[in-house]
Amino acid sequence: MTSAQQLLRSQRDSLLNWTCEHPAPLLRWLRDAEVLSSAHYLSLLESSSSNAVAQALETVCATEESSQKFLQVLRDVQDYYCRDLQVWVERHCMNDTDSKPKPAPEKVEEKKPKSSLVKLFKGKNRGFTVTAEVTGKEELKPGRTAKFSNTRVSISAHKTTLLKRTEQLKCYSEGEGVASNSASHIEIRYTDLFVTEDYDLMDSSQHEYFDLASRRARIYVHQACQRIRPSHLLSPQGTSARPVKRVKVKGIAGIGKSVAVQRLVYEWAIGKNMREFTCVFDLRFRELNLIEAPVSLLELLGDRFRYLKAILTDLLTSPSSLLFILDGLDEFKFPLNWDSPDKDIDVGLKVPVSELMVALIKGSLLPEASLILTTRPSTEAPKRFFQRCCVVLGFEEDQVKEYTTKFYKDSSIAGKVYDYILNNDNLFVLSFIPLYCYIICTAMAEFFSSGPQDPDDSKSLELNPPRTVSEVYFCYLFTAVKHHALRGSAERSTPRSEVLSLAKQQLTNLGKLAYENLLKKKIMFTRANLESYGVKPADVQSTFLCHILQPLKEETVEMFSFFHLTVQEHLAALYCAISLSSQEDIIQALDFWCFGVQPSSSTAVPLQNIDLNMDKLESLQMFTRFFMGMLRARLAGQLDGLVLQPMEQENSIPARLGLWFHDQFKNRKLENQTALNLLHCLMEFHMEEATSIVAPEIKRLNLFKMKLSVVDCAAMHYVLQFSPHKLQELNLGYSNIGNRGLNRLGPILHRCESLFLRYNCLDRQAAILESTVLKSNHCQVKKLFMCGNNLGPEGVLELWNALEHNNTVEELYLDITGITERGTENIVNCLSKNTALKTLTIVGNDIGEVGRKRLKQLEQCRPGLRIITNFADDLGLLQAYLDWVDEIQADRDQMESVKNADALQSVLKGLQVAGKVEKEENAEKATELQTKILELLKSSPGLTEGR
Repeated sequence: MTSAQQLLRSQRDSLLNWTCEHPAPLLRWLRDAEVLSSAHYLSLLESSSSNAVAQALETVCATEESSQKFLQVLRDVQDYYCRDLQVWVERHCMNDTDSKPKPAPEKVEEKKPKSSLVKLFKGKNRGFTVTAEVTGKEELKPGRTAKFSNTRVSISAHKTTLLKRTEQLKCYSEGEGVASNSASHIEIRYTDLFVTEDYDLMDSSQHEYFDLASRRARIYVHQACQRIRPSHLLSPQGTSARPVKRVKVKGIAGIGKSVAVQRLVYEWAIGKNMREFTCVFDLRFRELNLIEAPVSLLELLGDRFRYLKAILTDLLTSPSSLLFILDGLDEFKFPLNWDSPDKDIDVGLKVPVSELMVALIKGSLLPEASLILTTRPSTEAPKRFFQRCCVVLGFEEDQVKEYTTKFYKDSSIAGKVYDYILNNDNLFVLSFIPLYCYIICTAMAEFFSSGPQDPDDSKSLELNPPRTVSEVYFCYLFTAVKHHALRGSAERSTPRSEVLSLAKQQLTNLGKLAYENLLKKKIMFTRANLESYGVKPADVQSTFLCHILQPLKEETVEMFSFFHLTVQEHLAALYCAISLSSQEDIIQALDFWCFGVQPSSSTAVPLQNIDLNMDKLESLQMFTRFFMGMLRARLAGQLDGLVLQPMEQENSIPARLGLWFHDQFKNRKLENQTALNLLHCLMEFHMEEATSIVAPEIKRLNLFKMKLSVVDCAAMHYVLQFSPHKLQELNLGYSNIGNRGLNRLGPILHRCESLFLRYNCLDRQAAILESTVLKSNHCQVKKLFMCGNNLGPEGVLELWNALEHNNTVEELYLDITGITERGTENIVNCLSKNTALKTLTIVGNDIGEVGRKRLKQLEQCRPGLRIITNFADDLGLLQAYLDWVDEIQADRDQMESVKNADALQSVLKGLQVAGKVEKEENAEKATELQTKILELLKSSPGLTEGR
């Protein structure tokens, strides 16, 4: 008998010819069968198709075992290939080479018509092959055989088409440097995303980036947070064995929603995921915008998937085996009426496409079908229509490292770039957004090249890698311009100003388009829109614009957009920075962008004929940060070659801007987000002359309940470090800054007279840092609030030690901080020597009987120290906690922070430990507090889950 090895060697040329046109299914199944190693598989994906198959066959033919596995894989993937290969498989692979007995033939005629399609396609591991026994003994009717054959052929064509469309990830970088990594196969470049359940209520007026930062700020290791792999979106929830039918996935632009969907479709098409579905229909709302006339679902799918037209009616009779993926609801131009009564719509009824989509999403049309919907947060579909709602939070730290490693072919460069990102707070936070990560990696390629460094390159690029967000974006833009402007030129050290001057007109026109439409919140443009600004659509593919603009071609309609909102914001800021040439213009512009004050006398083009609704001001916050960064670049001469006219009184601009910021903090009652944005603007401007004027005026900073990222903490630190005075109050309660954020603030904490750090996901490391602050000879802290942080016994021991010689702290609040009996071991010894502390609150901690005895002993040693250990001892404390419970009920974010610390359970336990309360008024308040907490726990089951 011919061995599998001999068979494959003799038929090598034929097999190569049949599979080389599209080797992906064969290679992937060989890898999963462990015939190819993962490393070998990825290297083959980077080879040409014929070379990849040839190398795979060479590996396979090395042993008889791998040759037999290859024949089995060929049976599994035969439907992806031509009829000649399928005939060859029937001839050579249908008899099991391992001589195992064949299973009894299936009785096809006994299957119900409705389930036959599902059964047929669930048998992918049998290669969708009708065996000789089935065709010979069961005598299927000719029509039935043709129907199965047609379905199989159509679905195979569908899968092959989807594979070819989804196996490549778009890569915007086309330059000649390291950044233009050619490895764009989805298996090579795709990095999994951090997806979790979505419990939040969206504030759609907030900039998407800030909303994401708020969400990420709440994700710390001691917060219960379910991570969902995109491939498991439809998996059963909890203990339920029933799969999820309808899923909504939301996330900001650039977070990776569409790429995740692309990966899902790819995995189904290659036969490795969601195999319970006979067919997957992926529809993009961008395409659905083209449908003006009423249409039926049958007609829509038939036009979109022409090769399925003949079998669509049969497919739709078994909806439970179908999955619809609807991508980009936020791009849909037609209004959606979610509250309209359900209509009796069937698959053949023609209705407006908006009604069709609402019926499909709500489940009034094909309720048994499964559906995944993606959207940006600003466009909501009501949660009541979905069994699972998820939010995409981008990458985690490990995934940033993975992405960086995949981006660069040189592992040493990848390591340097990742380390640089990790040690730069601005870049670190940005990198969690996949598209930002791409921009950062592209920008960094010039600075971490593996080749010899040309000293003349400093004329073209700065020697130091970018630090701020605006520097990263400008570096990305300059890299794109440089590669295209100097294509074919040997003079890589051309000065920066000469490079920019080559693209001056294009960048000016593009910036004006970006700016004027940003004010209108317009992000999609027609060919006519571009041409009206002097931007040639033909240049989009052939010039640096390919890095900036994204063409969206759908049949007869052609639209363009900046490939990310922040790219539009950055170009708008660049345009304003080169167009505004006087101090007065800059001041009027900032008044307008930050506070909606209309310019009065400016003749500058960006301030002419403009209008802005006050409710749109928050959407300009990232733009204003970019503007300050670009203004700094102009003052430093980095925009020479672009500027339209010289800057008036250039040397005095930093001082004048310093006075403007000073006036805002002094004379305006700033909203929290506005105050924080001004701090970020100062950090992007990064000029000490301006910041040192502003910082002394900031005497109080209240960012209570704002979810702050480490970059926000970096902005606070950057500005406040220039103040020579103490800060009367820094309130960061419920801001979830975590240890990393607190570390960033470390150098200024000793100057905060009242420091509020309640419920900030802090632990023992934070207590160690705060202890260092308290030990400082320059410490000015008088009130310290650390409630609701899991400091633990080891952490508070550090605090007691620090307080032994501290002479500034008068009030210390350590409610619900995880103090145990061990945490009181050194309290008597340390605090008996302290003469400054007047109030110590440690309610909600299980210090045990020994701990309570130690506190009594401390009271005897320090009669001037008031120690509150029981909630019922202090009427004011009871009222404060009653108000706190009311706040929790009204605020989902605060509820999450409270859940982190098991705070409500701690309060209940503290009330129980207190026992009988002697004072009647205190007893009534204690009973009221206990009742309210029990009611809250009953109405919010998630709060009882603990850490």
